[in-house]
Amino acid sequence: MTLSESGAAPAGEVVLEAVGLTKHFPVRGRLRDLFSRTPAVVHAVDDVSFALRRGRVTALVGESGSGKSTVARLLAQLHPRTAGDIRLHGTSTRVRGGRRFRSYVRRVQLILQDPFASLNPVHTVRYHLTRPLRIHGTAGRGAEELERALADLLTRVSLTPPERYLDAFPHELSGGQRQRVAIARALGADPEVLLADEPVSMLDVSIRLGVLNLLQDLKDRLDLAILYITHDIASARYFADETIVMYAGRMVEGGDSETVTQNPAHPYTRLLTDSAPDPERITGALSGADAARADRGGGEPPSLISPPAGCRFHPRCPHAMRRCVADAPPRLTVGDRPGHWTACWLYDPATVAADPPGSAAPDADPTVPPPPAFAGRADTGPREEAR
Repeated sequence: MTLSESGAAPAGEVVLEAVGLTKHFPVRGRLRDLFSRTPAVVHAVDDVSFALRRGRVTALVGESGSGKSTVARLLAQLHPRTAGDIRLHGTSTRVRGGRRFRSYVRRVQLILQDPFASLNPVHTVRYHLTRPLRIHGTAGRGAEELERALADLLTRVSLTPPERYLDAFPHELSGGQRQRVAIARALGADPEVLLADEPVSMLDVSIRLGVLNLLQDLKDRLDLAILYITHDIASARYFADETIVMYAGRMVEGGDSETVTQNPAHPYTRLLTDSAPDPERITGALSGADAARADRGGGEPPSLISPPAGCRFHPRCPHAMRRCVADAPPRLTVGDRPGHWTACWLYDPATVAADPPGSAAPDADPTVPPPPAFAGRADTGPREEAR
């Protein structure tokens, strides 16, 4: 029986929390770094804070290389963190192995992107599901209870009849079936948190919705807290209760999913929403201000070995101001919906009045209007996006 089924934990309770989470990877193979006082590092994740709540889905959205998967591996305690804190039920946790790690992963399970790579090809589904049941003490007593537990796991992920799949090898299953087995393996520990690292990106478009619906059903029935990592902001709107947008290792916007996807505040979030296929762009039918708006945000993400000062998006932002080059923006309340925030100086009225948008972007097209500058305030609380 899970905590939610026994009524021991209230819905909406904060289960897992990241506070100022930071991860820097050392850069290897450069001789000059041996004589440097500050060796080069990759700034994979910097100052990431959010909370995962029971019975809710939080989406982490961004392009490849933005640090999303690193955040998931930090929360799974697979990478040691450089700075910041991870709190499980309000208690700071740092585990490296042994019994403490086993106790932690029983509560926090990671679902990887590629189901074929995450399953051992020489073992059957029975083997993959039996191991977590025995390791975490949920296999019951005797062979009969183990068989019931295995059948229950496969039934939970809609692989029925269970006996059809128990003795199958991974290569005998479709991509969607393999991912369902991976989800069942995670459920074998009876976790409270699922960290889903792009769980549908390797699947055919026709079966992605089925897997998302499965996760939604498991979240509702088992009262799980789910972190959903994706580069597809449209699926975040469909699946997640709240959405956080990351760019170059930093969080740039957060709030409820409907607001973030339909009324994006940060220029990068607008770029993500505009990146959806548009037949008019393909045929070249856009012109004037529409064409300029479609072309905004061009260029490449910055190097994370030497990231730009200030806002990391400012080299690509058509509304960049001089302050964007010098100072990293804090979280500012957008003001259109409760809990909607963005890390953008456009929402600081004092900055906009003294430093008009576009002053640090000489090549920006003046026909592209900046987002409205709502009255904002700095917000340093780690749980603002979860309210």
